[in-house]
Parts: sequence; structure tokens; C-alpha cells
Amino acid sequence: MAQPVIVSAARTAIGTARKGTLAQTPAEDLATAILTETVRRSGIDPARVDDVIFAESLYGGGDLARYAAVVAGMTDVPGIAVNRHCTGSLSSIGLAAAGVASGMEKVVVAGGVNSSSLSPRLSRRVPGTVDQVEPWYPGTHPNTPDAPNTDMSITVGWNSAQEFGITREEMDAWALRSHQRAIAAIDAGKFAEEIVPIKVSTLDGSVVEFAVDEHPRRDTSAEKLASLKVLHPEIEGFSITAGNASGVNDAAAAVTVAGSDQGLEALATIRAWVSVGVEPARTGVGAVRAIEKVLDRAGLSTDDVKLWEINEAFASVPVAACKHFRLDEERVNFFGSGCSLGHPIAASGARMVNTLIYELRRTGGGIGVAAMCAGGGQGGALVLEV
Repeated sequence: MAQPVIVSAARTAIGTARKGTLAQTPAEDLATAILTETVRRSGIDPARVDDVIFAESLYGGGDLARYAAVVAGMTDVPGIAVNRHCTGSLSSIGLAAAGVASGMEKVVVAGGVNSSSLSPRLSRRVPGTVDQVEPWYPGTHPNTPDAPNTDMSITVGWNSAQEFGITREEMDAWALRSHQRAIAAIDAGKFAEEIVPIKVSTLDGSVVEFAVDEHPRRDTSAEKLASLKVLHPEIEGFSITAGNASGVNDAAAAVTVAGSDQGLEALATIRAWVSVGVEPARTGVGAVRAIEKVLDRAGLSTDDVKLWEINEAFASVPVAACKHFRLDEERVNFFGSGCSLGHPIAASGARMVNTLIYELRRTGGGIGVAAMCAGGGQGGALVLEV
């Protein structure tokens, strides 16, 4: 069996949805740009690519991976659309690694694409009528009061905070540090290697080069975060605000996964990958359960891990993981995460893998873990080694 290795990694900068720089850029264009650059960085002939696996979330169907392959001139390469919501692109990379490890595939490009700005508004025929139409949201689990499938502030953020005894002050402090770390990383050029600049048309019709994450706030302060109203004041003690939750964002990210027997220079080795399920009302625990499972699969302990990326769908998620595993917070989300950089749902997992690879390479190598929860009571994680 070939060892799956990552031979290239790239992402776009992350835009703020609907009013940011990528608000006019279709997901198809993001997919094509990131596929083209990821293959270019690998140095391989595009004809050697066996498959493209791209996650997409709430995008109404289709197949962005195949669309991008056709536009990129890779018409002999098929494509798969994966939807596991937040963990979609981690699952895409895991599927690529499995295909390579089995020997059935030699080179696969995997990642995810998300345009919250231009995602469709879905509708369906009202049951029992002939032509009456109603808005429709494709939920990942049955809608219940303790786990509404359209309100993750309760299902993920609040429920996790309650289960792990996390206060609003703890979540706001985490969110503030996330912004501070993201701004410091941007100013130090830490993301320059992973980001591919792309030319896009903006809302005012001008064409600009987009190469810097635009969601982190330089003016965020503890006082501003504390002044924000909670999202559900009718719920006693509710502590989730827009400030300690992730942003709504646009981006694409991908990696090229190949067998270690293909003669390509490896950026990182994929050691393990998993997905898990939990009760929908405990969705935020998905990251914790995924970490437990992936470390077991890799034969590692938390002490073996140098750097962690635990997605800030809500600040309560990484805070819960740090409390549960007694992690050193200095090694978790070291350049910010969802609260600051943003959470382009289907692309976030591959974004985290990009950031882990490049920072581990800068700092002498080691083990990195990316983990996150996902809608419907799910979680995913991946272990890589540089």
C-alpha cells in the first residue's frame, strides 16, 4: 500500500460574504482557480490526476469538481461533489488519501469550495398542493427545540457551552485572541505561501487582485465584544453573540494527494483521517469525539501533537476541546480561525490543512491535527506529519 502524501496545497484568501471582495465571484470560478493552482504547484502533468474531489455545502446540487476540471482543460479527469457540511473538505482529503492508499488512484486533488454570497435560495412545492411553493432549507437532521436545524447558535454554540461549563467571558476572550492572532499573522505574511491571488470583479464593477483575508477586525476589543447582544435574549443565560461565532464567508482551498511511490516531493504525510457522529443536540462535541478517534487511529496521544487547528464554528468548540484534553492554547488556532478568518463552510477543513502544513514546515516539522464539528451531529479530523 502506498502512503498518502500531500504534494501541493493552496487556498484563496477568505472573503466576507455578500459585501466582501468575493461577493460577485461564483463558486465555479473559485473552484477552477484553486484546482488550476493546486495542480500547478504540484509540478505534475494534469493528465496524471485521477480524480478531483471537492466539498460543497448548501449549493443546490451539481458537481463543482467536475465543472472546474472541464474549465481547467482536464476533461479526462472526473469529479466528485462531497457534502458533509463543515467537515466536507476534510472528508474530501480523507477520501483522496483512501483512494491512494488502496492503490486504486495515484494522484487526486481534494478540497472544498464555498460561496455563501451566491449560494442559491432553495424552494419546493408545498405538500398537498399542486403549484404552491415555499422556501426550503435542506436540514441535516430533524428539527427539534434542543437542536434546531437552521440555528447553529443553539445546536452548536450554546449547547456546547452548557455541556462544558463555558462562560461568555471565556468565549469572548477566545474570539478576541483569534482576531489578534489573525491580524498578526497577516501582518507577518504568514499566509502568503498558501494563498493564491485571484483577479475578481467587485460590487462596484472594478477588477481587483484578492490576496489577503479580509474578515479579521483590527478594531476588535474586549469591550466591543462584551457590548454585543446575545442572539437569543429570550433564553435565560444565553451567551452566544455574533462576536464569539464564526463569520459567513467565501473561499476555496485544496491539496494534491499522491502516493509516496509516485516520485513527488511531499509537503506532508497523511497519518489518519476520521468522521464521527454524535447526537444532533451535541454537534459541538463532534470535534472532541473526532480528535479522540483520529488519535487512536494514528496511534498517537495529545502530547505527540505540535499544532492544532480546531475550527471556531463557535468559540465554545475549541474552548471545549482545550478543556477536555487539557491542551496548550498557545498551540491551538495559532493564526486565528472561524471567529476571525471566517468559516467558508465547505472550504474550512482544507484551509486548516493548508495552514498546518506551511507553519509546520516553517517551524521544523511535527504532527498537526485539524478537527471540526459539522451540521447534523457530526465531526471530522485529520492527522498529518511534516
